[in-house]
Amino acid sequence: MAIIIKPIVTEKMTANGEKYNRYGFRVERFANKLQIKKAVEEMYNVQVLDVNTMVVAPKRMQRWTRSGLLKGKTNAYKKAIVTLKEGETIDFYSNI
Repeated sequence: MAIIIKPIVTEKMTANGEKYNRYGFRVERFANKLQIKKAVEEMYNVQVLDVNTMVVAPKRMQRWTRSGLLKGKTNAYKKAIVTLKEGETIDFYSNI
């Protein structure tokens, strides 16, 4: 099973990549920092200096419909912010 699910490509993470050389990934819940570091280095052929992880809590949502109030929530997930060595970059759009 793969540790890295997908990269996080948003305006904020793109700016972090350009300015601070930091990239975000959505990863498996059970993955630790060493496994994430190894997976990123193998997948993108870069040298990782630091890995920060966080578990994003689910967001509760509700909406009114004709049949009444519908309640639900999004899924919780783990996010990893990876700092790369100076001069190295990751191009997420190279194989599109």
